[in-house]
Amino acid sequence: MQKIQRGEVTKYAFDNRDEPVLRVQAGEVFQVETEDALSGLIEDASDNPVVHQFVDDPHVAALALAYPPKYNPVVGPIYIEGCEAGDVLAVHIDFIDPWRYGFSGILPGIGPYGNSTLFDGQCAQARVQVIEHLPGPSGYTRDGKGVYSDRLTWDLQPFCGTLATAPEREVFTSLLGQGPFGGNIDCRDICAGHTIYLNSYNPGGLLYIGDIHGGQGDTEFTGIADETRATAQLSCTVVQNKRLPCVRIEKPDSIVAVGINRPMEQAVYDAAQNMLEWLREDYDIKPQDMYIRMSCDPAFRVRTYQMVRALTIEHVVGAEYPKERLTAAF
Repeated sequence: MQKIQRGEVTKYAFDNRDEPVLRVQAGEVFQVETEDALSGLIEDASDNPVVHQFVDDPHVAALALAYPPKYNPVVGPIYIEGCEAGDVLAVHIDFIDPWRYGFSGILPGIGPYGNSTLFDGQCAQARVQVIEHLPGPSGYTRDGKGVYSDRLTWDLQPFCGTLATAPEREVFTSLLGQGPFGGNIDCRDICAGHTIYLNSYNPGGLLYIGDIHGGQGDTEFTGIADETRATAQLSCTVVQNKRLPCVRIEKPDSIVAVGINRPMEQAVYDAAQNMLEWLREDYDIKPQDMYIRMSCDPAFRVRTYQMVRALTIEHVVGAEYPKERLTAAF
């Protein structure tokens, strides 16, 4: 099996001029080791690791010198044989194994309270929160526990915060790039067992991956979830001659149409339109029928994925509908 080791490739943009770092056949399984969102904030996996700080630390300061900051490194591009411009790349995630440690915390100036004096200014004070990842029944962290403190643990729910294909002409940073090509959208449903559909704008699709999270709430208010290094195993197939309005996700029991925009209500409208078009094209459900169902069927849900106040980051939501309803055309 082909595998990219951690540290072999570090990119901070989705750029179709990059030379492919890996070439795989459609359907071929491969692995990628990723770096954390701050390029190694926690240096080692020992019992007493070296942990850098968000402020007054040379490691983080060097990343912040660039604009946009060199946060959110990715690995890529990965060239998928048989994928062409004008196709859709279907990315299948087998598993994601977070590293022993992750981190979260507060970066001053980021998030809704990043500059606030509310709560005695506590939510504007820099803080690194280390989260240890313990293996689960499988022996891997993919089904393990996140240890926030000696009094609080939870089940890890690892996912890929950044998954993208290279755009056709523009270059987007891996920190701020978002669109129908994917990008840094911090969507919790880009996880094991799901298939993510992204537009291909170049031969080979040119896939980038990074920003693995051990878990995240319904949004990432502080701009930092459970950021971690990880090993991801995936494969890709190709849907020929198709163009999507935005990212789509197929789960075992439902489908999710993504919307990326600001304000948040516009992202919801975009996700709903994405869903209407998907059901019309692939399931022969009339838009008028689904439009009514969105108002009256309790199974239709709107998922909040990302709602953070940081630079030009957009809000990300998903319109979700169960597969069992898809055979009930009007």
